[in-house]
Amino acid sequence: MSGFDNPFDHKIKLSRGCTCGQHHSQEEHDRAAALHGEDAHFERAVESAVVRALFPEDNTRRAFLKAVGAGTALAAISTFFPLDAMKAMAAEGGQLEKKNLKIGFLPITCATPIVAADPLGFYAKQGLDVSLIKTAGWAVVRDKTLAGEYDASHMLSPMPLAISMGLGAQATPMVIPAIENVNGNAITLHVKHKDKRDPKQWKGMTFAIPFDYSMHNFLLRHYLAENGLDPDKDVQLRVLPPPDMVANLRAGSIDGFIVAEPFNQRAVFDGVGFIHMLTSEIWDNHPCCSFAATGDFVKKNPNTFAALFRAIVNSTMHCSAQDNRKSVAEAIYGPKYLNQPQTVLEQVLTGRYADGLGKVRNDPNRIDFDPFPWQSMAVWMLTQMQRWGYVKGNVNYTKIAEQVFLATDARKRMAELGYGAPKANYEKHTILGKTFDPAKAKAYLKSLPMSKA
Repeated sequence: MSGFDNPFDHKIKLSRGCTCGQHHSQEEHDRAAALHGEDAHFERAVESAVVRALFPEDNTRRAFLKAVGAGTALAAISTFFPLDAMKAMAAEGGQLEKKNLKIGFLPITCATPIVAADPLGFYAKQGLDVSLIKTAGWAVVRDKTLAGEYDASHMLSPMPLAISMGLGAQATPMVIPAIENVNGNAITLHVKHKDKRDPKQWKGMTFAIPFDYSMHNFLLRHYLAENGLDPDKDVQLRVLPPPDMVANLRAGSIDGFIVAEPFNQRAVFDGVGFIHMLTSEIWDNHPCCSFAATGDFVKKNPNTFAALFRAIVNSTMHCSAQDNRKSVAEAIYGPKYLNQPQTVLEQVLTGRYADGLGKVRNDPNRIDFDPFPWQSMAVWMLTQMQRWGYVKGNVNYTKIAEQVFLATDARKRMAELGYGAPKANYEKHTILGKTFDPAKAKAYLKSLPMSKA
């Protein structure tokens, strides 16, 4: 894009001698391009086409370039003509390395943008033929992605961090170009526990979580610890696939669970559970699921990866609009996708829902869809892995966060698509009333109760 945050940028660009206006010479530009994996010849072709369009007469064009120099000319043109946008649009037309893709997902509302991109045509618009593979549990998603059976996957946002560090799987570089949803989860208890609304009464109870490396596990542990319960001693945490949780609650083999929708709402719908609290009450706008791929897939298929990103972000922004929520529920409720009653999905996506305690609540922010992968959120996840003993020793929080959560790339690509994005990669977060400052992550970790770090 050709916008300028600094009013003096025009002068800076005009004083430099490369086609992008950011280097002192074209040679320096080409070296930087090589370092960043750009195709300098491709960029020059785009720039040449723009100059020829503005100066179709050969003599006029040559006279202009001779008078001011090619670098200065293009830098000047870039101040009023969107050269970067032209390059981006041209890049979008780059040949896809792979058109037929398999993407794994779990049938939960966190996957809404990934799933909805199929019936709403966002994949097809990018020239992709995507097969969405419904998968039973997170370990299966992980294993099939690492085995190359899935090209990319719906994953819990802590999973790519854990996989990259070799936790629970062979260490494999992973990337998250986009977060799928924020909020969208709840703590649900069996109806027999309606008189136990105080977590201090939960000692000895059994709760299901979907995966060790999940926001659900970390948020529940954090909530229990803040209420004086040791999650490793005072309660039992059992890993269960999300689709199995309602049946286990009905059977009485668990007392409650923390999981993504629609299973909290389904427990209410079936009359076997009530919603104790939404996870947004612990951390409003917390991340949950993500769109993830191996670093190897990205290196081998950069154009395909870019097309996937565009499809996912466009779908995410579409699903985020409240006016679209009912039509999205209609598109994904069937057996091919989430296989849930449409009423249940509408209650989740619109935020108007029965809580199982006799009330109908209205919370439009019950679930939302925001693609930006904040690296500060990744740092918090890493502190919790260390807090509860999943990882030992020193952890370079920012290095790992920046390798996996591609915030800078997401900002650039979102801008190319015309969407606004945060200007920073890190921000402070409020969790159960306490401020988490990613710049002081180690001090934050030491301040938490029951930390095993």
